[in-house]
Amino acid sequence: MATVAINSGQAQVVRRLHAFIDEAGVRSFSKASSDHFVMSAVVVADQDLVGAQQFLAQLRQDLGRRPGDPLHWVNFNKHEQRVHAAKSLGAQEWATISHVIVCKRHLNSRLAESQFYLYTFRYLLERLSWFARDTRSILSYTLAHITRPQMSTAELRQYEAALRAMQTQIAWGSLDPKGGKIDQPKRVEMLQCADLAASATYAAFNLDRFGNTEPRYLKELAPRLYRRGVGPTCLTSYGMKMHPWDANTKAAYPWVAAL
Repeated sequence: MATVAINSGQAQVVRRLHAFIDEAGVRSFSKASSDHFVMSAVVVADQDLVGAQQFLAQLRQDLGRRPGDPLHWVNFNKHEQRVHAAKSLGAQEWATISHVIVCKRHLNSRLAESQFYLYTFRYLLERLSWFARDTRSILSYTLAHITRPQMSTAELRQYEAALRAMQTQIAWGSLDPKGGKIDQPKRVEMLQCADLAASATYAAFNLDRFGNTEPRYLKELAPRLYRRGVGPTCLTSYGMKMHPWDANTKAAYPWVAAL
């Protein structure tokens, strides 16, 4: 178990991280569904949770919301509000962000919606466990309430058990052995940060009704993206996991590696 020494001769304490996870886009593969599906995590250390809550309180004030009002990207009606939200989150040194972006039209196979969600979650959980391992921490995680189809905590436990029985790259020793939680953004307000991160990133990939994308929001988040090591994969293997990441998607999204 990861530990951090306080002083010589004193007991060691566990350094704890919390990941808050949300999604953007549609999981189905119909012609009318989104071309991309984004799952995002905002990671906060235990000692920074108060500062993160203060950030949300200030952002509500900036955007003219009432204290305690949930912040949802879809309710930011103006471009300037979205820029401010993304830029503000991108400036928070307590935050580390990791995304998995699924380019659905480039996939060779199609999974059922529930399987597709879980497969994407597996990719994200791998990266969260690596970050915790590298920072000598134990990470717990909370997913925003999952609908269409709805997933229960019991089903999440079943999937976690299945992953443990499989050969994956998840660093289980760096994850909370109790497993993840599922909750609502209005009850766990840090899930609102995950909503901002996922939605801001989704806008950089998915075409709007005029055929345009908006990469600025994601660029404002770029300072907070999880990077590991140096070289061309320091971002695309960690904070911006693209699936698939092959010759076709590299050609379609050449700007990703330059973030």
